[in-house]
Amino acid sequence: MWISVILQADATRAEALSEALMEHGALSVSIDDADAGTDAERPQFGEPGMHPASLWDHSRVIALFDTDVDLADALATASAAAGLDVVPPFTIEEVEEQNWVQLTQSQFDPIRITDRLWIVPTWHTAPDADAINLVLDPGMAFGTGSHPTTRLCLEWLTEQVAPGVSVLDYGCGSGILGIAAVKLGAGEVTGVDIDDKAVATAADNAAANGVSLHLQVSAKPLDGTFQRVVANILTNPLKMLAPLLAARVAPGGKLALSGVLEAQAEEVIAAYAPFIALQVGATLDGWVRIEGQRPEQAVP
Repeated sequence: MWISVILQADATRAEALSEALMEHGALSVSIDDADAGTDAERPQFGEPGMHPASLWDHSRVIALFDTDVDLADALATASAAAGLDVVPPFTIEEVEEQNWVQLTQSQFDPIRITDRLWIVPTWHTAPDADAINLVLDPGMAFGTGSHPTTRLCLEWLTEQVAPGVSVLDYGCGSGILGIAAVKLGAGEVTGVDIDDKAVATAADNAAANGVSLHLQVSAKPLDGTFQRVVANILTNPLKMLAPLLAARVAPGGKLALSGVLEAQAEEVIAAYAPFIALQVGATLDGWVRIEGQRPEQAVP
């Protein structure tokens, strides 16, 4: 049994209060939007290189304590350390011990991408044994199939991967796109990521699916061209990578980009315009897939 304390705080105090609670007995602390679920709810988006957004004006600091902690003293001391004259308004809830592994697993069911392609966690039986089933558990690297951008890329691969084509997955994360490409019949499939832990995760996931991927960190030079190039990253990195990614698309090859919000689509398209013409190919839950094809080289 633990005690969960939910304190109200404004944007200027929430982080300081969170840190002070951790220093004065809290086992864990999180901050979320106190207006979540109402018309005043305010989503936040951020990317590397962007100025971080401020916290919610009405924030909620949630701290978890052992039951034997002197709660009144911990809250008073932490509030004073955070520069508050009094302890903010708060509520208390009891948190019973649970089988956290079982609880977490219950939140991840098999995901149908198309009739032909499913993503199945290891603790589930494939709903359609005749489909292409990607065995993948949630982990440290991005890409389990539940996010709209991953789904958009997987749908594109099911449409665009023909037997034997070469595929580049730039920003491979969990390796899900590269694994799907192999199972869909691709020939050489290369996955690249900036994070060596993601590369290691992708290698483990590929082995679990009985497929082979060529994997490397992005610091290593990447040569050659590919008939299909897919990158599911974020808007700012995609814009900066435009010359590199466009150069990796073979003549007649196709490029798909995701990790882009609908409002950001035109700036990504503009960044690639000097290299390859792109357009919005699909949208899902506010996210887009941008795609295009490099013309065939003229025959001398």
